[in-house]
Amino acid sequence: MIDRRELLAMACAGVAAGLQPAAAGAKPDRTIPQKPSARVIVDNDFAGDPDGLVALAHQLLSPKTRTVLITSSALAPQFAEGEAKTRSAALGRDVALELMDRARFKDRPPVVAGTDQIGNHQPGAAARAIVIEAMRDDRLPLYFTCGGPLTNLAAALALEPAIAKRMTVVWIGGGTWPHGGWEYNLACDGDAARKVIEQSAVPLWQVPQNAYRQMQYSVAAMRTELRSISPFGAWLYDRFTTPPSFVDVGGTWPLGDSPLALLTAISSESSESVEREARRILPDFRYGEPVPDRKITVFEKLDARLTFDDFFALMRLHARGDI
Repeated sequence: MIDRRELLAMACAGVAAGLQPAAAGAKPDRTIPQKPSARVIVDNDFAGDPDGLVALAHQLLSPKTRTVLITSSALAPQFAEGEAKTRSAALGRDVALELMDRARFKDRPPVVAGTDQIGNHQPGAAARAIVIEAMRDDRLPLYFTCGGPLTNLAAALALEPAIAKRMTVVWIGGGTWPHGGWEYNLACDGDAARKVIEQSAVPLWQVPQNAYRQMQYSVAAMRTELRSISPFGAWLYDRFTTPPSFVDVGGTWPLGDSPLALLTAISSESSESVEREARRILPDFRYGEPVPDRKITVFEKLDARLTFDDFFALMRLHARGDI
C-alpha cells in the first residue's frame, strides 16, 4: 500500500515534470501573428524637429504597415540654421538614410529628396516617385503620411491628379478648429495646403495643432528610456540634444509626428475624430468659407499612451533582435 508520504512525493514529481522546459523543437516564444494591412509613403521635413525621425522609426518597425517610399520636404528658411537654410530637403534625405543604417534595417524603401524651394510645386523627383507608387497596382491600400508642409504632395497632385483616388492622406498640421490660425506646417507652405485641401478630392485625415500637442513626452523619460534602450535608441536621443538656438526646452518634448504611426500602423479606434466641412485657408491661416462638397476627418483627441507603449515595445524588440 502507498502511504501518504509516497503520494505526496509522486504529486510533487508530477508538478516538477510540468515545469520542465519544452521539448526540443518546440517554439518557446510564440507570438501573435501580424501582417501588413497597408502601404505607407512617409513624407517629412527630417532635417527639422527630430520628432519626425521618431515617427519614421516607429513606422519602419511596425509589422502592420509596409513603408514603400520616404520623401523629404524643406524647412522654412527663417527657422533653419546653417546649411539647412538652402538644402534642408537634401539633408533630410541624408538623415533618413542614416536612420536606416543605424537601425541596420534590411528591407529599406527608397528615399527621395523634394525641392528645397518652399512653394515650388513643379513636379520633381519626389513628386514623380509618389505618383509611381500611388499608381502601382497593389492589394494593400496606400496612406500618404505627412509631418511637414504638403509641398511634395501638391507637386504630385499637379503631375497626376488621379492619385487623389488612390490614397488617404494623414497630415500633421493646421490650427485648432473651428478658427485655425498660424501653425508651422501650414504656414510653411500655405499654397500647398490650399491645393490639397481646396482643389483636390484626396481623402484627408487632419491632425491639427491642439491634437498633436497632446503627444507630450517627458524629457527625463526620454533620457532614461530612449537613450538606454539600444545604440539605435541612443542615436535617436542624440538628435534631440542640439535643438535650434531659439528653442527653450521645457519639461517635455512634444512628439507631434507620432500620430502618423498611431493612425496607420496601430489603431485609430481609441482616438477621437470628427468629420467636418473642409474650409478655405485664409491669408492669415485661419479657416474661411466651406469648400463645396468637400469633407475631411479632423482628429481632436489622440491616444498618446498607446502610441508610446507601442513605440518603446518595438524598440526593445528591435534591440534584442526580435524584429
